[in-house]
Amino acid sequence: METYIEIGLIITSIALIVSVILQSKGAGLGGLTGADTGAVFSARRGIERTLFFVTIGLSVLFFVLAILAIIIYRF
Repeated sequence: METYIEIGLIITSIALIVSVILQSKGAGLGGLTGADTGAVFSARRGIERTLFFVTIGLSVLFFVLAILAIIIYRF
């Protein structure tokens, strides 16, 4: 059981990192480092909206798995 939770945490964390990187508004690496790209932020539509909800779902899953790992390792 512990192994499955650890593997789930690794996969979820990698997917969460990728989804956050894909959400960056900047076209180049400057957007990843926080540099101002001069882009105007607009409403989320289409794939951006889907990616936003996927990121929320992955973060909730990550925290649930982390709490489960703490509970299992403690007992």
